[in-house]
Amino acid sequence: MKNEKIMLAERPKGLPTKDTFRFENEDIKEPSEGEILLKTLYISVDPYMRSRMNDKESYVPPFKLDEPLNGGIIARVEKSQNDAFQEGDVVTGRLPWQRYTTTNGDGLQKIDESIAPLTAYLGVLGLTGLTAYFGLLHIGEPKENETVVVSGAAGAVGMVVGQIAKLKGARVVGIAGSKQKIDYLKEELNFDYVINYKEENVLASLKEACPNGVDVYFDNVGGSISDDVLSLINKFARIPICGQISQYNKEEAEHVPRLQPLLLTKSALMKGFIVGDYADGFKEAVKELGKWVRDGKVKYEENIVEGFENVPHAFLGLFSGANLGKQLVKVAE
Repeated sequence: MKNEKIMLAERPKGLPTKDTFRFENEDIKEPSEGEILLKTLYISVDPYMRSRMNDKESYVPPFKLDEPLNGGIIARVEKSQNDAFQEGDVVTGRLPWQRYTTTNGDGLQKIDESIAPLTAYLGVLGLTGLTAYFGLLHIGEPKENETVVVSGAAGAVGMVVGQIAKLKGARVVGIAGSKQKIDYLKEELNFDYVINYKEENVLASLKEACPNGVDVYFDNVGGSISDDVLSLINKFARIPICGQISQYNKEEAEHVPRLQPLLLTKSALMKGFIVGDYADGFKEAVKELGKWVRDGKVKYEENIVEGFENVPHAFLGLFSGANLGKQLVKVAE
């Protein structure tokens, strides 16, 4: 059997294309003492991966040219020469985009399928849910009757943010880009107001949705949408900066308003964060998120594409807003 993998073929300029990726085959490496052989079951594709395609310093190293990309993966142990893992164990961790991986097991966590479906560990019970949890609760700190605005609200992080804000008694306004997403946020997740940025004047709609201003803005997108939200923030507003998907494919930085005067006059807090900053609290956070999911207080959606060959296609779909919730690729049973 051959091992198929997906390499970074070029550093894209602007939006990546199919030429950004290259499929290669190699022999499967048998595990030696202390190693395990993993079979990939599910691959998570995420917007932040676009910034890793650039050869720029960031909070994580860039992907290397002519090497496999990597990210969140669920895999099954096929063979084990490591006492910590048994054949049949299912694990999750940051692994390369390939069908099989031989590793010493460092950084992997075993998954308990009795708590939640496997895929939840790449979404609401994985880094996605943890990002929403810590960004909102540790930076946004929503209070009862405050107004929380979430951009990218129908994405995997945004929908969890909105639901947690509702649990804390806040009024939640979401921004998304299709009727399907608007309807889902309103009808399934009970957002108080949802704005379709592709069809509405965002600033005018925000003024209608937020008559008392904005207390917390969870920013997933950046760009002009964020400019509009920030113009309505209240005194002592809190602004967690989670993502900037509107900017990831731009070759040159946009000229934007200088925010220091606004933050000063509003006594506002704007803070960027990486979920790994809160690693010490992961265990307790997953426990609380798991309880909310079991109790039906937090729902989640997944968009699952089948086939290893479709990983690049699924990734590119992130930038056209094709996905509702978490975007995953199913590679094997």
